[in-house]
Amino acid sequence: MKENGNRQDAYIDTHKDRFIEELKAFLRFPSVSAQQARDADTMACAQWLRAHLAELGLDAEMVDQGGQPIIVARGAGASGRRVAVYGHYDVQPEDPLDLWHNGPFDPIVKDNVIYARGATDDKGQFFAHVKAVEALLQTEGRLPCNVVFLIEGEEESGGEALARYVRSTGKDLNPDALVISDGDMHDANTPAINYGLRGIVTFEVTITGPDHDLHSGAYGGAVANPAVVLAQILGQCVSPEGRVTIPGFYDDVIPLEDWEVENIRKLQFDDQTLVRDTGSPRLHGEPGQGSLARLWARPTFEINGIYGGYQGQHTKTIIPSRAAAKLSTRLVPNQEYDAMRDRVFDYIRSICPDTVSLEITEFGGGPPVLIDTATPELQVAMDALRHGFNAEPVFTRSGGSIPIITTFAQQWGCPIILMGLGLDSDGPHSPNEHFSLDSFVKGIKASAQLLKTI
Repeated sequence: MKENGNRQDAYIDTHKDRFIEELKAFLRFPSVSAQQARDADTMACAQWLRAHLAELGLDAEMVDQGGQPIIVARGAGASGRRVAVYGHYDVQPEDPLDLWHNGPFDPIVKDNVIYARGATDDKGQFFAHVKAVEALLQTEGRLPCNVVFLIEGEEESGGEALARYVRSTGKDLNPDALVISDGDMHDANTPAINYGLRGIVTFEVTITGPDHDLHSGAYGGAVANPAVVLAQILGQCVSPEGRVTIPGFYDDVIPLEDWEVENIRKLQFDDQTLVRDTGSPRLHGEPGQGSLARLWARPTFEINGIYGGYQGQHTKTIIPSRAAAKLSTRLVPNQEYDAMRDRVFDYIRSICPDTVSLEITEFGGGPPVLIDTATPELQVAMDALRHGFNAEPVFTRSGGSIPIITTFAQQWGCPIILMGLGLDSDGPHSPNEHFSLDSFVKGIKASAQLLKTI
């Protein structure tokens, strides 16, 4: 499948050990954008990345749009076509630390897999495109097309800086295609183009009862317990079988098309792989749906965190003054963000008793995305994956969300290529996050081929 004597592939093979060391240096920055105490580390990471891109010969700058800085790096090409590459250099918090086998910001390589926070989400994935640009510059002297990197530092904290940039000065970029590697392959040996992403609404529900914690013996049974009320509200949102019970929740969901049903059948997904990857006793979800349909094409209501009352050793018999839950709703194509947010919030308000007060805080999110697989640029990307991985790629959807895509689509209207290089089992957002170095190197080769042929 590969070109005979491909100079970029040879360069990549020769320099892959250095690429891995550079990736390690990148991963050592604890660039946790959600934590203000880490702002200096996040800034240092941005400065390192800008300098690295500049050393490759790109015109690289740090752009301040409020929030964490955006890295914008441009490289001129032989053709007039322009390809934008998106990524993010910020990472999730590393908690819980006691479950890591190594320091989350002390990357190690074991069995050709690199372990560190951000390894797959998203430093390792988009750094593959950076190294592809290096390979092309070093072997050809110039890029085959104009390339612009747009790398943000607050994807993991819901920031708006990049969206503001794209809606203002960034809209004149007008790329012919946008490449994003912040997703998944089908499996370790099968590359994929993702043609769909779920949307997401993130929010917090806070229940307040008495204005201070109360002795449960002196007051229990006379006032409402906010933790109990919160549990009752959440219990009315999802059935024990896994179906969301919010009225109208599924009204706008469109069924999979016939070709998608056939595509899922051909992928021969093994449910036991999902059991092994998650460590769950068995699978659970919306009745009447297969695992891939549940993950790709069905909406969800999830509790991301729940807290309230005493959390220390032994017991403390109180009625807590307050209880809260951090929640998210995943959306699928045809479900509009505003309508679904209002539907969920209105239902929660309607079932909250007047014995407590309720506050709902919206954190943001974005709508779902569905991309036409017949788009010529996606077919070119499939060929590039064949070249890089020496394997037949497939089309998949992803259960995750990349909210900034909506802004890209609205401002540019160009084809979007979701070329995932990681795996769900890489543990993004979890302890012991990791990334296959085989995928890293093959992804570099696929990216270089894409930039040559798009």
